[in-house]
Amino acid sequence: MKRFWPWLRLLVAVGILVGLGLRLGTGAFLDGLRAIDAFSVAAALAIGFATTLLSAGRWVLVARRLGLPLTVKTAVSDYYRAQLVNAVLPAGVLGDVHRAVNHGRESGDVGRGVRAVFFERFAGQFVLIGIGVAVFLTHPAPGLDFAPDGTTVAVVLACLAALAVIGWHVKPIKKVLVNTLADGIRLLSFTTWPAVVVLSAGAVAGYVALFLVAARAAGSDATVTQLAPVVIVALLVMAIPVNIGGFGPREAFLAVAFGAAGLGAQQGFTTGIVYGVLALIASLPGAVVLFTSRRKAVEQVEVVPERLDQPREQELALVR
Repeated sequence: MKRFWPWLRLLVAVGILVGLGLRLGTGAFLDGLRAIDAFSVAAALAIGFATTLLSAGRWVLVARRLGLPLTVKTAVSDYYRAQLVNAVLPAGVLGDVHRAVNHGRESGDVGRGVRAVFFERFAGQFVLIGIGVAVFLTHPAPGLDFAPDGTTVAVVLACLAALAVIGWHVKPIKKVLVNTLADGIRLLSFTTWPAVVVLSAGAVAGYVALFLVAARAAGSDATVTQLAPVVIVALLVMAIPVNIGGFGPREAFLAVAFGAAGLGAQQGFTTGIVYGVLALIASLPGAVVLFTSRRKAVEQVEVVPERLDQPREQELALVR
């Protein structure tokens, strides 16, 4: 099952997009592509730079608090590369996995490097959920009722507790839980978490702004108050690892949510397409990082230092 799971997730994402195309027509997809103009591209690059800088700053704070060296310049370049990989490969998390493992290897502690990325991404999702709850309590979206009842909350908490108890009795999992808990406690410092929350809130504001740019480019005249609750949930839906470069569940949710809010299912689908393309454009600076890092790797392989005990060649290369 583990071997076929990546393909199954890919098929599910394809099925969602095909189903939406059959239901809403390919015109909504083409409209989304035609709607992208120079202004929306410039806005995507500017917003992408801001959100990348904020997210990279959050990563630096978490990594340094856990004792790992990380400069802002390295964090920004690695974050851009991870976002591009997330945008072009299925599942949408492979870039972060590479970012975590690569930083862990360079720091000499792969486990802590992975936990640093886990905690900084978890902080982002935690702040996003908090903002979502606040938005829903003050401006509930028409037709969308996500308020869980007491039974649902109790069942979810019971399942998480059961998984934690089972994992505690499995030695490798227990070791991971202990290390994660210890690092989590280290991050509960008043010199770290307030700044992490502020940086995460700023990044969420950037994502919402990009969604609004996409909605306007797609032709939606809905107010910010109407769009905000839908956008917040859409950002959470994007965390579901069943997509193709981010496309799939996001478009399905936006079609349903826009339809329920009276904004038009086709408009929601088109907004999702525009947002996906703009998010890809915002991550394009990561291509420069990919190219330069690959070039450095090739140069390191080609230029092999000669050992002192190695026999020296007497003939010139140009004479061969």
